[in-house]
Amino acid sequence: MRASIPQARRIVVKVGTSTLTHDNGTINLVRMDKLARILSDLVNQGKQIILVSSGAIAVGVNKLKMPQRPKTTPAKQAAAAVGQSELMHLYAKFFSEYGHIVAQVLLTKDVVETQPQRTNVINTFDNLLSSSIIPIVNENDTVATDEIEFGDNDTLSALVATLVEADLLILLSDIEGLFDADPHKYPNARLIPTVEAITPEIIALAGGAGTTRGTGGMATKIKAATIATQSHIAMIITDGAHPENLIPVLEGQPIGTFFKPL
Repeated sequence: MRASIPQARRIVVKVGTSTLTHDNGTINLVRMDKLARILSDLVNQGKQIILVSSGAIAVGVNKLKMPQRPKTTPAKQAAAAVGQSELMHLYAKFFSEYGHIVAQVLLTKDVVETQPQRTNVINTFDNLLSSSIIPIVNENDTVATDEIEFGDNDTLSALVATLVEADLLILLSDIEGLFDADPHKYPNARLIPTVEAITPEIIALAGGAGTTRGTGGMATKIKAATIATQSHIAMIITDGAHPENLIPVLEGQPIGTFFKPL
């Protein structure tokens, strides 16, 4: 079922907060650098890469030396405003070291769903990708209200993949893939290598948020898989702690969990 993956040209990669930060909330510079190197090499191979990146609020919390992630919307938005600029500065620095330019794209749900904004966003992505520029996408947390409370970048990445008619969506997670039980609680839990259809049983395997630093969890990843596969886009969940696995994943090797498109 993964035979077509090596031919994927337009690829959306989503990276979560837990992948970009250490347990203490500080930025994992080694991992960011490795991710930039791998994605840059994929662009060198002729792939079109869109990176959907979480982390703005967490980076802002660390930058502002807040004792914990804020709970109120204005405080989250303030942290996001500070963190987003810091995050883009780091991405621009790392990608430039490998000869690539990045562009910031901040989205809200109304922009993605409303014409003519939707068409304008698609045209922007197409122009950036045709120039081998790597769009780095995040939700516009500083102006969003309900989205900042309930939104997640797993869903955003699936919507972006649908928007740009991507060939493949890859979610870099804090877990290797979808398991038949919670691997944090059950050491004998087994990885599910392929999901042919998102059934009620598959949905039931999803839980809450994986870490305290992010908003997503397996439930949001299953939701993203539903959006992507219904749009005929294959999706893979794999461990974000090892960005180098993107290479064998794109060779079609059985890493992580593969969601078959409809």
